[in-house]
Amino acid sequence: MVNTAYESGRIGLLLIDTVNEVFSEKGKSYSEFKEEFDRIGTFENLKRLLAGAREQGMPVFFAPMSFTEEDYTSWQYICGIQQEMYDNRLFEAGTWNADFHPDLSPRAGEIVVSPHKNIDVIATTDLDTQLRQHGVQYVAVAGMVGTMCVESTARTAMERGYHVTTFVDATAAAGGRVAYDAMILRYPLISHATLTVDDFLAATAKAK
Repeated sequence: MVNTAYESGRIGLLLIDTVNEVFSEKGKSYSEFKEEFDRIGTFENLKRLLAGAREQGMPVFFAPMSFTEEDYTSWQYICGIQQEMYDNRLFEAGTWNADFHPDLSPRAGEIVVSPHKNIDVIATTDLDTQLRQHGVQYVAVAGMVGTMCVESTARTAMERGYHVTTFVDATAAAGGRVAYDAMILRYPLISHATLTVDDFLAATAKAK
């Protein structure tokens, strides 16, 4: 449900971690999410969302994650998800795994924010600056992982005064269907709209 109408020229799409590690069959994390991707239609929905945003002329922001060998070996305090990533060398900087998936890659003129190393993309990147410099007030947050980076970034964006849209079908949760269902119940509490891709594109197409 949309709490407020969108304003044309002020809407932006943020895609988090649309990289080979997650979305390519040879990516190290792909098998963890494949069943949910198939159930939800995540990959095809993300492609349709990206195509629709481009057709409407929205600015698109890509937020990749990557870690260097120094990150893997020198951080003092490692939380659980970081330990998993470091032990398995996930999102390794400079490798194919950390590259954007070919179908979810930026085009010339689209913005790639600095690689995030925290779950919250806004915390240690230039994302907030990029959104504001491009006049974005309505930010739609999609990509992976729905229960981690997407949710944390959406929460911070809301607290910084952005109108936030989350999606029921352009992400997936760590933990399968049970975690997904709980995530979808939380999203409306931290978002101003929680929509399907089709409903979002229909709403933004009507923006004035």
